[in-house]
Amino acid sequence: MSRSRLRRAVSMKRAVVLLSGGLDSTTTLAIAKSEGFVPYALSFRYGQRHAIELDAAERIAASMGVAEHVIAEIDLRRFGGSALTADLEVPKGRDPGAMGEGIPVTYVPARNTVFLSFALAWAEVLDAGDLFIGVNALDYSGYPDCRPEYIAAYERLANLATAAGVEGRQVYRVHTPLIQMTKAEIIRAGVALGIDYALTSSCYDPGPEGRPCGRCDSCLLRAKGFTEAGLVDPQLGRFEAGS
Repeated sequence: MSRSRLRRAVSMKRAVVLLSGGLDSTTTLAIAKSEGFVPYALSFRYGQRHAIELDAAERIAASMGVAEHVIAEIDLRRFGGSALTADLEVPKGRDPGAMGEGIPVTYVPARNTVFLSFALAWAEVLDAGDLFIGVNALDYSGYPDCRPEYIAAYERLANLATAAGVEGRQVYRVHTPLIQMTKAEIIRAGVALGIDYALTSSCYDPGPEGRPCGRCDSCLLRAKGFTEAGLVDPQLGRFEAGS
């Protein structure tokens, strides 16, 4: 193979990108594209409180030109244990500085493990060795499955748990481009990549038309990020224009 063809082949590698419809996963998708990957976006209808984030994921996947967007159907409501999958109140008005202390009730048990397992299965079928997930260990709500040690452990598992990994046909890597970034740094990176954050939805408990509550952990962290980045959240303008 010529050097030019080899460069094209390397730059067009497939990757499965977990896409929730929120700010972090959208930025992760843009980064995967900027690094030359052909992204296959994977979202989940898992029994969450609302489908608004899936509407956002569909908008984002269409606008960013992914190779394919799959919305997998699973039902984590059967187990509950979270304010996002059971009849529990979403915490509101918490101090952003305290959000990394303890594990809040919005944590969905083993959610990232479940999601990454689906992504790994699809990646093996696609002959893709790269998975992207938008976890963050700085400005986040204290979820245990967002930490670097968890990701490292899952990457080891991926290479032990698949035929492609065991047979040496594939080496799996879990990419976490945001894991050591503040929310402001994430937003600045996304703006530089041309992301329209008005398309995204971050709220845990939005109104029926998708208007963010402005008080849940996710809304507060998002607002903090835009303020620290010196920018106005374009999502707010979208709802003000429609009011």
